[in-house]
Amino acid sequence: MDLASYIEHTNLSPTLSAEDIDRLVGEAAQFHFLGICVPPFWVKRAKREIGNKKILLVTVAGFPLGHSMTETKTDEIKRAIDNGADEVDVVWNISSFKTGMPWTKIEIAKCGKLAHDNQKILKVIIETAYLSDMEIVEACKLCADAGADFVKTSTGFASAGAKEEHIRIMRAALPATVGIKASGGIKTVEQAIKMIEAGATRLGTSSGIKLIEPQ
Repeated sequence: MDLASYIEHTNLSPTLSAEDIDRLVGEAAQFHFLGICVPPFWVKRAKREIGNKKILLVTVAGFPLGHSMTETKTDEIKRAIDNGADEVDVVWNISSFKTGMPWTKIEIAKCGKLAHDNQKILKVIIETAYLSDMEIVEACKLCADAGADFVKTSTGFASAGAKEEHIRIMRAALPATVGIKASGGIKTVEQAIKMIEAGATRLGTSSGIKLIEPQ
């Protein structure tokens, strides 16, 4: 299995430096990772460093809690696209979802339209650690109906990250056209393979090199 082709080499650390961004791009090129995931502030620099390399540039919006107003999220997405992002991982409004508000779906649809009008990809982070199995199913169906390209498990800031059993639930609930990004706590080759076998089509991890060159 070519793990590198699944990996979004990620660094969302609050202490991230310009040198860290340059290193992330260099490592992605060296190990043939599918892409990198960086904070919005660093998208422009990462784009410059990527140049003509075949590395997807991914960033986040509404991160990490998802409580931002929809207009704030769409502004973040537009700015990320203008700065060179290929894909945006937006944190959905869990509070709205738990309350049963229709706005949850409307927000995702607005974010998706913006991304798609610019020929970009939208992933929706549902933060599975805060959801029951039934809520995960409902969340996946809502995201798919609203036009999400991927549903992503986690921000990495919750009490738990990606779990194999949640990936299986998500894959069963989603149409084949919607991908799954497993993210949060993927640190071993064994974990990575289990996620992929369960149905993940992307892996967001800061341990990409370790997965490719295990000690």
